[in-house]
Amino acid sequence: MRQKDKESRNTHPCHFGAQLTANGTSFCVWAPQAHTVDLVLKSGAKHPLHRSSEGYFTAEIPNLHAGEQYKFSVDGKGPFPDPASRYQPEGPHGWSEIVDHASYTWSEQEAAWRGCDLQGQVIYELHVGTFTQEGTYHAAEKEFARLRDLGITVLEIMPLHEFAGEFGWGYDGVDFFAPFHAYGSPNDLRHMIDAAHQNGLGVILDVVYNHFGPDGNYLNQFSPFYLAKEASEWGDAPNFDGEHSGPVREFFLQNVEEWIREFHFDGLRFDATQSIQDSGTHGEHILAAMIRRARAAAGNRSIILTSECERQQSLQLLPPAQGGYGMDGMWNDDLHHSAVVRLTGKREAYYTDHLGSPQEFVSAAKYGFLFQGQFYSWQKANRGTPFPCMQPWQAVTFIENHDQVANNIHGTRPRAHASDRLYRAMAAYWLLSPGTPLFFMGQEYGSARHFVYFCDHKTEICDSVRKGRIEFLGQFESIKSIDNPASVMADPALRETFESCKLQPADRETEEAQHLQRFFQDLLRLRGEDPHLSQQKKDAVDGAILTADCFILRYFSSDAAGQGSDHLLIVNFGPLLELAHVPEPLLAPPEGMQWTMQWNSEAVEYGGSGAMFPITPTGWHIAEGCTLLLKATPTNPSS
Repeated sequence: MRQKDKESRNTHPCHFGAQLTANGTSFCVWAPQAHTVDLVLKSGAKHPLHRSSEGYFTAEIPNLHAGEQYKFSVDGKGPFPDPASRYQPEGPHGWSEIVDHASYTWSEQEAAWRGCDLQGQVIYELHVGTFTQEGTYHAAEKEFARLRDLGITVLEIMPLHEFAGEFGWGYDGVDFFAPFHAYGSPNDLRHMIDAAHQNGLGVILDVVYNHFGPDGNYLNQFSPFYLAKEASEWGDAPNFDGEHSGPVREFFLQNVEEWIREFHFDGLRFDATQSIQDSGTHGEHILAAMIRRARAAAGNRSIILTSECERQQSLQLLPPAQGGYGMDGMWNDDLHHSAVVRLTGKREAYYTDHLGSPQEFVSAAKYGFLFQGQFYSWQKANRGTPFPCMQPWQAVTFIENHDQVANNIHGTRPRAHASDRLYRAMAAYWLLSPGTPLFFMGQEYGSARHFVYFCDHKTEICDSVRKGRIEFLGQFESIKSIDNPASVMADPALRETFESCKLQPADRETEEAQHLQRFFQDLLRLRGEDPHLSQQKKDAVDGAILTADCFILRYFSSDAAGQGSDHLLIVNFGPLLELAHVPEPLLAPPEGMQWTMQWNSEAVEYGGSGAMFPITPTGWHIAEGCTLLLKATPTNPSS
């Protein structure tokens, strides 16, 4: 292994940013082409930093404490905020603030927290700014007990890297070490994570290392080598593989470590990894290096590391010993697309290659990803790679997430376009299939609040964003047919657009919302308590297609001695089925056993109209638009 790959926080010549010491505060910034870098305090004082041969500028300033604010001047220009600032209380253009990581006292419960593994988890994605009316870390804490009681086990927080403006999704970050100022202080973030752990909830963070935001990025003022020669589709990209890219890689590797070590996050979700540029010049892909450093930073705690990868590259999930990156899981867009087609009937743009057919849902339960290297007509190319060693829990599954909801021009959720019966049937399949489920905030009670793209940028950037959103949504033929799509789409730059996306607590109190919360709570309890539904083992599930609308999944018990615990999931998206002839062996119960109804999606407590037991003297009668869960139990000799 090359020496540069062995570098760690302890051996690297620069711990980027401001670090408290016994006597004051040390500073380090990389500016290899600069002759001078000066520390400029908000109070007016100025201190020169000392240049090393590698281009690092460092200094230790005595009697400088947490709360002091500062910037750097470079060859007399500026001053500019610290690119490794830990806190930007006035946003990315303002003064950087020295932070004392040790000033927060973690609870005793948190100190005993051992982290999370991906297998067995139920994830809940949330955007801090719209999750509550207040839009703060403290306000989010008030919802944790409710989510825990529902059956959620891990929170996934949309990006927190400091970005320009007072509201936004977070994917245009520019200060990667600084949590977004409008949600609270760094210690407020620690308190939120502490509160989650006290409620038995893990917390993972969505991180964006594929591009820099369009406003507030001052890295280029310190060195052009921070930026790749080629931009990503969203803007300037980090230089992970070009000339002088070693210090740039280290900058981001230290950022990965800090989220885990200093904030106690239980893992990371890496955004759009297909757009992270690394040609391999360092002998180790930057993602593999990030995963290695994240796990080292976690120490004895287990962490969850997942990716979004449109190309569905199995290499990311392979362990390092097999030449892979060592990710734990990957978002499964394929299942989402098939579910949306079945729920809404929409087959356009990237939904084109999905039919919403029973075969897709059987294959997703058995194999995870549907596209593993075959032709994908929408892209006119093969998509995906084979996943021969993938375990079912490594596929993170969903029928809603932030991107997919917002990719509807009105920001409406799939449930708004489907009948209640069909939605419950689909949601039951999703939660009882062997992937790792991910909820999007509000989904648990059927929120009708839309979620669209919003940002608080400068006027000229907002104009570009509006144009970009219209162009992106133009891939959908239904949107192309609108004479003036901009008149229909919520303006991303308006504060009222942001405010309209905030969840409303009163929405949880309606009868319909109570029904849906009971529905999800019961499903998650089933999933968590029944060992055969929760085993998530490869080859533990088989399936068969009964009709163009109906299919079954058979959950086999883990060993021959437990054969009687087999389960049969029947999913019917269509009308009532009366099947007198069923030549399908998966329908047969184990020897000496019979099928009994364990659960159904049409129970009256969910707002349903009830569902009959499907086995009759004349064949199988499967109720319309429902999912039934049967369990094998010993045959009653007297029956």
